[in-house]
Amino acid sequence: MTKPLTPAEALVRAVDALVAQGFAVVARNTRGDSVYLKPDACAFALRVSNHARTPKQRKNHPDAITSLVLRDPTSEAALEAQVAVALRNFAGERAKREQVIEP
Repeated sequence: MTKPLTPAEALVRAVDALVAQGFAVVARNTRGDSVYLKPDACAFALRVSNHARTPKQRKNHPDAITSLVLRDPTSEAALEAQVAVALRNFAGERAKREQVIEP
């Protein structure tokens, strides 16, 4: 049985998985525990962190429409599932926000 990933390890692996899906890191806080990623030519970001967004983060990154929060140790399989859910949530929220309403 493999040892669970720490939140810091999971964050690195989640960012790597998102980069492999076509996202690019566009911002990172000084502690390195919040990373913002965007797909190419997209106005919206997906946030990966070990904590919920603070009011300051909401103000500085209003483009973050989805967050993947990794607070607890996790397995590789659970992390893959969390990344998949974050991608699905991002795609759904992006589609809603980009939807053009016809008059």
